[in-house]
Amino acid sequence: MAYAFKVKPGNKVSLKDYDPDSDSGLSKEEGKARFGKLEAELDEIQEELYAAGKNSLLLIFQAVDTGGKDGAIRNVLTSFDPQGMRVESFKVPTPEELAHDFLWRVHQVTPERGMVGVFNRSHYEDVLVVRVHELVPESIWSSRYEQIKTFESLLSANNTIILKFFLHISKEEQEERLVAREQDPRKAWKLSAGDWKEREHWDEYMKAYEEALSRCSTESAPWFIVPANKKWFRDLAVAEVILEALKPYRQKWKAALDKLSAERKAELEEYRKATSAANEHK
Repeated sequence: MAYAFKVKPGNKVSLKDYDPDSDSGLSKEEGKARFGKLEAELDEIQEELYAAGKNSLLLIFQAVDTGGKDGAIRNVLTSFDPQGMRVESFKVPTPEELAHDFLWRVHQVTPERGMVGVFNRSHYEDVLVVRVHELVPESIWSSRYEQIKTFESLLSANNTIILKFFLHISKEEQEERLVAREQDPRKAWKLSAGDWKEREHWDEYMKAYEEALSRCSTESAPWFIVPANKKWFRDLAVAEVILEALKPYRQKWKAALDKLSAERKAELEEYRKATSAANEHK
């Protein structure tokens, strides 16, 4: 069963049609049990991705403040081998980055074959925050949708599997999480007046997200809307999407690994024969 909502290419998205509190009728205990099974399989499939070296995986996470990007990345990918994964967080652009096109800093950190790349925020900030706060004219940010699609198409054509997640929480849930941070001494360090200021632009952000989801979901780089009010369900939905997307590649990866195993065994056999022959002549 699909727990996240895949945005079909060309469909116009209205986020009001998606319930951020959805849990597909599961209890928390049922959800966590299902997540545990998916997690074990994800661990195995990441090893195959890494060892085969045929594809890379790019996971893009976007959400409003407190939307759960950090938590989803930490919980869903906790079993992944750190040697095969790299997480990138995109902050305010540096002067050097601003001197280049908006995709320059992104392309430099896309994952190589065998690796998992995780974007905590991404190039989509250039059609979200840039749009909401009018940091560049509309004539500039409006042209970026097609540039983004072209960029992601290039990555896909070069064997990068791309999955994009919008973690969908309600405005009420965001307020609860912000207040909880303030009241928890262990999480107060996360406080930012900027988070409350950004809430004033909630409607503008929803419109910006709707357009990005509508215009930039493609067959090779789909967007998934993840109900994220319930953190356990968010994690389950993200894990399921990743696993289902990678399953079709496993046969190819296993074939590559079988071939590599045969080659390594042959090399070892030749080494042993050579060693044995050398010992006989001593």
